[in-house]
Amino acid sequence: MKGARLGSVAHWTLGKRLLAAALVLVLLVLPLAGVGLAYNFREAVTTSFDQRLTSLLRVILARLEQDPVSRRLDATLSLGDPRFSRVFSGWYWQVTDTRDTTLVSRSLWDQRLPVVQSGGETLRNATGPRGEPLRIAERDIRLPGQPHSLHVSVAASREGLDAEVARFEWLLGLSLLTLGVVLLTGLALQIHWGLAPLRRLHTNLRAIESGEQKRLDTHLPGELRELAQAMNEVIERDERMITRSRDAAGNLAHALKTPVSVLKTLADRLPEQPCHQIREEVTRIDTAVRHHLARASAAGSASLSGRVSLKGTIMPVVEGLARLAERRGILFEYHLDEALNVRMDPQDLQELVGNLLDNALRWAKARVGLSAVVVDSGLWLSIDDDGPGMNEEQRERALKRGARLDEKSSDFNPGSGPGFDTGLDPSPDSGSGLGLAIVEDLMTLYGGQLQLEDSVLGGLCARVWLPALTST
Repeated sequence: MKGARLGSVAHWTLGKRLLAAALVLVLLVLPLAGVGLAYNFREAVTTSFDQRLTSLLRVILARLEQDPVSRRLDATLSLGDPRFSRVFSGWYWQVTDTRDTTLVSRSLWDQRLPVVQSGGETLRNATGPRGEPLRIAERDIRLPGQPHSLHVSVAASREGLDAEVARFEWLLGLSLLTLGVVLLTGLALQIHWGLAPLRRLHTNLRAIESGEQKRLDTHLPGELRELAQAMNEVIERDERMITRSRDAAGNLAHALKTPVSVLKTLADRLPEQPCHQIREEVTRIDTAVRHHLARASAAGSASLSGRVSLKGTIMPVVEGLARLAERRGILFEYHLDEALNVRMDPQDLQELVGNLLDNALRWAKARVGLSAVVVDSGLWLSIDDDGPGMNEEQRERALKRGARLDEKSSDFNPGSGPGFDTGLDPSPDSGSGLGLAIVEDLMTLYGGQLQLEDSVLGGLCARVWLPALTST
């Protein structure tokens, strides 16, 4: 489970990674800043409060008087603050000695503050007469002529102080939360804007893959512009190499035709036994050469193939084979939508359809059908015939690598009659078993799929799945 989580994080997009890093940073920095600010505010307010209590304590110390005759403390001590006169107001003062002689503010009424002996001025927290939290400033002092030291205390309720601190912390938390949302929003917008060129580059790559574009847009920031230019150079080089390879394969095929034909003619002049052996070897050479040349001619790049019209591309092949079917008395029906597009090289598409139709016409008795059905991500191209068909074992054997689809073909040769003007040369493949090999190679190249099934016409149905895009 842990490995799966790490794997999913590893496949996050750059935007998600940057946003996650920003979120972690905000969640770490803002709470720490909030704690620091709240602590400093609490300390500052408490210090100010303590200074006020200390000032009141010193006022009381300055106003302490005693009767010169009786040596008793003056009980009329007043600080001029009405809160010290209002009962249980939260503001109190108290003067005591070791004999429990006590002077207190009216606000204390019949209660007393807890006494803790101290030398200098001290500050502490305590609980008041009504259970309220108090802050006490106190000091011990000895007046002239007094045999005992006095303990003077001034206390004030901390409720106002705590409420002020709590209010500040609440406002601080709300402010930091708002700041965090604003920061994350700003960072998200910044990331979105900063990664826009990468998204545009990704869109360009998808467009090239789907055949909508031929090159990457180079109107990008400097770093990405160089990358786009380099990728365009690679695409152009691949296209040149593919074109050169196909041209070389075609030239080699034409160059080998004449020598092979000469060898066959010379073999016919020899006695029967050596003639038969030589013709077999020449046929093997011819088959092997055409086999590999056919594969080389279909070795284009599926990822660089543009969208082509299915009907417009294969119509030359269909029309040529339709005339051949008419001469044989075969009814050839085809139903193709003008709006269907296929992401394949036109030559490869013609090669594929030509080989499958060639086989269907070779086996058909009276009818051959061609149709295409659109699916979500492609289309199924179906070629049906009313021939003898194939059983399950034969279909499995035919789909095995290197098997021949026409092992028991008739002598029908679609390239032998006039009117075949498709630009293809199907006659070398007739009876050689190369048709299925070429179809299989094309399916592997373009990520397609070949299926052999029972046809509704009674014979064999060859179904091919092709990557396709419907026109909009």
